[in-house]
Amino acid sequence: MAGPKVAPWTEIPRQDGRRFVVTGANSGIGFETAKALAGRGAHVVLAVRNATKGEEAAAQMPGSVEVRTLDVSDLSSVRAFAADVGDVDVLVNNAGILGVPEGQSADGIELHFATNHLGHYALTNLLLPRLTDRVVVVGSQSHRSGVLDLDDLDWKRRGYSPYGAYAQSKLANMLFLAELQRRLTAVGSSLRVTGGHPGSTVTAITGNTGNALKTWIGSWGHGLVGMPAWKGALPTLFAATMDVPGNTYVGPHRLREMSGWPVPVGRSSSASDPELAKALWVASEKLSGVSFPLA
Repeated sequence: MAGPKVAPWTEIPRQDGRRFVVTGANSGIGFETAKALAGRGAHVVLAVRNATKGEEAAAQMPGSVEVRTLDVSDLSSVRAFAADVGDVDVLVNNAGILGVPEGQSADGIELHFATNHLGHYALTNLLLPRLTDRVVVVGSQSHRSGVLDLDDLDWKRRGYSPYGAYAQSKLANMLFLAELQRRLTAVGSSLRVTGGHPGSTVTAITGNTGNALKTWIGSWGHGLVGMPAWKGALPTLFAATMDVPGNTYVGPHRLREMSGWPVPVGRSSSASDPELAKALWVASEKLSGVSFPLA
């Protein structure tokens, strides 16, 4: 049975005079998000690990863009970036890794958790006093299979699973979204937190698994059924520019949210657990040394 008809959405509102930071903006969803925002009049900071690739990406974008170095997996890099970037209207926490071999960040944190969650947790809280509008969290349908074990974040007791580690980090994204919005509301802040996920989209995120077969399967599968990156970026752009309430989560409208136009979507019961969200916040604060600055 066909679901409700959803109108195509591509008309991003004008963003003149607004300043965005997009992490991981040199390729994939981040690139398309930054390019679209710049094309609608925003000034966009491309926060990238590799400055050369960032400059190459910037050369393909219209409008006003700048490149700044940020390794979101490295807390010292996060602190340096946050101290120097200035005032920001919208922060888009996009950078991520998927299915990489077991490894630790410069701070000794499992790489998926460090990159996909902890670095963005720290960056967001460091920038909150200079944010004027919102934080956007880029999630994944993989959060639904995530199991967050706060006693085994480094996967020593469970035995390392690259896709389990990714799913755990994406569940952490969702819990962070909800808990940050709860805290902002509690202190009377007008800032909001929204999120979006790209469904099945063709990007290079599966290109660093360290396993040729898994990399090929991931790329082949997304290439077969996935949306082009510009369309996969639309939920993020919707969450970043439309007047939606805090804690709104946006994804593609079709079956299993794999493809389609951006609409508000649901999340797993674990992602909606307020006690788990609070516990994750406490753990993130301890691991990063960064606290909520508006209390």
